[in-house]
This record gives sequence, structure tokens and C-alpha cells, in this order.
Amino acid sequence: MLPGVYKSSKKCGEPYYRASITYLGKHISLGSYSTELKAHKAYKMADRILYNSSKYTVNNYPSSCLLTFHKWVVLINVRDNKIYIKNPIYIKKRFFLYYIDRSIVLKFDVEDLFYFARHKILKRGGHLFTSEYGMQINLMSRYGIKNYAIPGRDFNFVNGDDRDFRYSNIEIINRYNGVTRCFKKGLPIYQAKIHINGDYIIGRYTTEEEAAIAYNKAANLLNDKGLNKNYSQNYIDGMDEIAYASMYQRIRISKKLREIIV
Repeated sequence: MLPGVYKSSKKCGEPYYRASITYLGKHISLGSYSTELKAHKAYKMADRILYNSSKYTVNNYPSSCLLTFHKWVVLINVRDNKIYIKNPIYIKKRFFLYYIDRSIVLKFDVEDLFYFARHKILKRGGHLFTSEYGMQINLMSRYGIKNYAIPGRDFNFVNGDDRDFRYSNIEIINRYNGVTRCFKKGLPIYQAKIHINGDYIIGRYTTEEEAAIAYNKAANLLNDKGLNKNYSQNYIDGMDEIAYASMYQRIRISKKLREIIV
């Protein structure tokens, strides 16, 4: 076998050739190929990348390359940063880049490196997600952005870049189910709505927490009347049971909604 090549066989008995390279004591798989020569050429390309930092960068990936773009990024990152990561990540000084492909590049805080080094980001139907214990986890939900959230209303990317997931760049406007921030005479108020057969306004409140609890109260009353819509309850972070119960009791909901419940 040529250097860097290992022969293997498919279940049907058809042979194929695996390419790999060792760098900094780490065995790096490069992919599988139909011929020994292609696998060897992939190995030689990887060797050139690893030992020629001036010529090969993430941005000059050749379209005819035998290595996938994923492997290209992995090799350049381990060369420049001396850290092997199996996912297509390139580490910068205070953040890192995750390459979905050549045109889609996501930016994350370095605190998230451990997670994304072990969880591959997938793209399907315009959505980005990771897989955990066999479940698909929407990438946005990891940053407190709900599935139904609308940009500009429920959240913002501060610098306008919707691929920049650094925590300082994500502004959550509406954190709770059924709650929307509005403005009245220049001051923020919080409107709570709930869906029955169409959306019904529960009320407008001076704080986000009041609106969230009003939503919970309306959902509970509707469920008690048999109108179970599987409403998700809002959890109010930092509020103890006594304070929650007190606010729950005094919060009023709209007359129109009370008439439906009664």
C-alpha cells in the first residue's frame, strides 16, 4: 500500500481505500476513496497543508480537492492551533468559527468550544440543529430563542449578523411564551396573548414577569375548563414560590377572555 492508505472492504466485498495521517501524535482520518491512488493523493495533500502554513488557508480551498472542505478546515485548525477537533472549527483568539460549508460560517464565544467540538451542527430545511441523545435540538433554542420567535420582535442580533452567536450579540426581547414587548407613550409595556381559536389578549402589564404569569394563569384556567391546548408554562427565574403565588392571585385577565372561560 502507498503511504497513508489502508485497504478495506464493503459488506458486498467491494474494496475501497481509507486515507489517514498522523500529526502531533493524533491519527486523523481523511476519508474513503475508490482507488488507492486517490487515497494517497489525499494523504499527500493533507501533508502539504500541515507543513505549509503560508500557502494553505481556510479561504483558498480548491474546488477540485480530494479532501472535503470539512477535512480541510480540521487540518488547518490543528496546524495553526495545535488542537485537533473533529468538527469543522477554526479557533480565533476570543471566539471560534464553525463552517457549515464554504458560504455559511457561524461565530461563537470560546466558552462554547467544548460543546461544539463534540456536537456537529447540521442544516436541514433552512434550520440549524445539533443532535443530543437522538433528539434534534434547534441551535437558536440553545441561546434562549424560541422556535416561534420573530427577529426584531422577540430577539435581535445586535450587530445585524444573524450568524454571530456570541452572547454579547444576542438580545432577547421577549423571553416568555405569549408575551410581547410593546411601547406606549415611549415606555415599554408587556402584552400577554394566548391562542384558543385565534389569539386573545390576556392583558397589558407593566413588567415582563407579570405578563408571563398572566399567561400561565390564563392557560391554567383554560385547561381547567377542558380547553387543553398543551400550553407551555412560563418559568420565572429568580422568583420564589411565595412571590409567584402572590402575583398570580392579584393579576387580572381581560373581561373577554374571562367570558370565554366562564
